[in-house]
Amino acid sequence: MNNSALLHIVERLEGFLGRLPDSIRKPVLNELTPLKELFLQQRPPRFVLTGSHPMPLLDFVARIFADDAEEAPSRETLTGLFRWQKIALGQHGSIQLLDARGADANALALVRDALQHQPADLFFFLPAEHDAKAATRREIERLEKLLAWNGSGAAGAKLIELQTPGSASFLKQEFDMPAIRASFVGIYSLGPTLRRTLAGELPNAARVELVRSGGDRHAQSEIAELLVKSTSAICAAIGAQPIPLADLPVLTTLQLVMVSGIMYISGRERSLRAATEFVGAIGANVGLGMILREGARAALKFFPGWGNVVCGMVAGAGTFAIGRAATVYFIEGATLRDARRVFARNKQQSLSDKEPRALREPRSKP
Repeated sequence: MNNSALLHIVERLEGFLGRLPDSIRKPVLNELTPLKELFLQQRPPRFVLTGSHPMPLLDFVARIFADDAEEAPSRETLTGLFRWQKIALGQHGSIQLLDARGADANALALVRDALQHQPADLFFFLPAEHDAKAATRREIERLEKLLAWNGSGAAGAKLIELQTPGSASFLKQEFDMPAIRASFVGIYSLGPTLRRTLAGELPNAARVELVRSGGDRHAQSEIAELLVKSTSAICAAIGAQPIPLADLPVLTTLQLVMVSGIMYISGRERSLRAATEFVGAIGANVGLGMILREGARAALKFFPGWGNVVCGMVAGAGTFAIGRAATVYFIEGATLRDARRVFARNKQQSLSDKEPRALREPRSKP
């Protein structure tokens, strides 16, 4: 399933949401926003390397990414100095990196144009081990300019100072510079453990490309959890609306897109067919079984009051259970039998936790 097919699904969903009351439509669209950022606006993360350390660019990338990548990082194409370089990280992802170290006045003009055309997500400051104080100060002043130029200063890029053996911290002493103070995240050692921090600091549009290429299960699980929670909230809101049977194709499609998204985060390709097979394998059959079960759920909408509430809970709980099962199977490496157990347990638990007291407690006899 390519992005054009996914875009078509989202456009149909947004058309359906137009039929919902205003009080429901806005919260649902808010949940849809991170999903669009993650999968429709997805792009490689953009990093800028500053400082005075002479480490070669690919060596620098390898220090952070090579331990997790299937292959050593490599440039996809050779471009001029002080421009964005696209660097492949194994088979599943890439980054863009701009090496701004040692830029003179003419080179700074090139860097400024590159940043204003494509703003960076995060800046690295990598000082040399034994730089003179005056030289380091010049590098920091140059960094302040780059941060201010980044997308006209509106991109909100983050800043990380890197340490190598023998280097000291410099940026904490420069908090009188507004751009450095506003962007500074912290000081980290140069190594593969930095990658998890990067995944948490990047905007949604740049996160998936990074985590699916590295095999970091923790970072992949975090994005999968965001996907599952947002999709469950959308399904619960749609399922609670008094539109009998009309929402079945929407809910089913959303659940399949969620599962295919989790597959994609794990490093696999998106596939609605494979998602359908997985959903059927864990016992949430997409087909006659689901139509009958969801048809019974939809029939409750003909009863006022608690009927719509129950419908929404069933839709949300079922979606959450499917998402959790997909996460443990595709990302955490569980067996299909374990995934079935996770699906059954989470669905039952979600329903029992959210069931209205009026439906859960028996009525007192007159």
